[in-house]
Amino acid sequence: MEHLSFFWLPNNKDMLVQALESEFAQLVEQSLSTGKIALPSIPDVVLKIQQLCTQESTGIVDVADCLLEDPGLAAIVIRVANSVIFNRRNITCTDLTTAVSRLGILRVRDIVTAQAIEQLKHSVNLNKECNAVLVNSAAVSRELGATMVLVVNAFRKLGADKYAHLEAEKALLVGLLADIGLFCLVNEYHLYLDKGNYLDHQIALQIFQTRCSATSKLVLENWGFDRDFIEVASNHSFSQIRPEVSYLDIARIANHLLMFRSQDERIEDHEVEFNLTGAEVLFELSNLNDNEFQSKINDVLNASGL
Repeated sequence: MEHLSFFWLPNNKDMLVQALESEFAQLVEQSLSTGKIALPSIPDVVLKIQQLCTQESTGIVDVADCLLEDPGLAAIVIRVANSVIFNRRNITCTDLTTAVSRLGILRVRDIVTAQAIEQLKHSVNLNKECNAVLVNSAAVSRELGATMVLVVNAFRKLGADKYAHLEAEKALLVGLLADIGLFCLVNEYHLYLDKGNYLDHQIALQIFQTRCSATSKLVLENWGFDRDFIEVASNHSFSQIRPEVSYLDIARIANHLLMFRSQDERIEDHEVEFNLTGAEVLFELSNLNDNEFQSKINDVLNASGL
């Protein structure tokens, strides 16, 4: 399966060869192999929270106090904590400490990181082509995350106890951050052009496609995200001990569903494994008409608070 966020790109073997032979591709490969790919330039508060999450002594108050440094992110965390997806008890909270306590320290990190990357994709000042790639990425990531929520909810409806380990809120965040490495690659491409180099935009897209998963894996590992985030971003399982249905399985089913709904011709070559329940889930969601499916996607995004 190609990387989740690139299912709309056509295959072109000649361009792929050109991409792999380009100087830019070699620079990206070198950055990946040495672990020195440039990380997205996200707000200091987000970086501080990521650092706090690596320390065992960090408590709820520490994260809440950190959020006070960025009123915008603080407001988002409170809004998300009160959203339909994250507020399971339907009890409104109005202060940061309660919001962080409800969400959990790691979930707050996931939320502020996803929000920061989402904002960057829409506001970063690169060239026209780079900006367009990031805006498309933002839209596709949101669609993937929302579709993963629909798939998780369908699994839980068919087997609440068996699939209790699957959380809709985590599925949404995993989907939103699945192609986080793309931002790094696009930024590297922009810097490459700024230095007076030239690389055809379509060839650059092919490089993004072939290197996005490895870059995303590197970024998420650097920031301390768990295995579920890393597996989906890299489209690869890293453990033989795993649940019958993992978030990677959810992402693959969601991607297959999106390919089906967009009538992507490559779906015939796209293989995805699922159990009997997964077949029921895919059948149910595939049989929604376009308006019904889009309405459900919109409902998830509106209910998330993001």
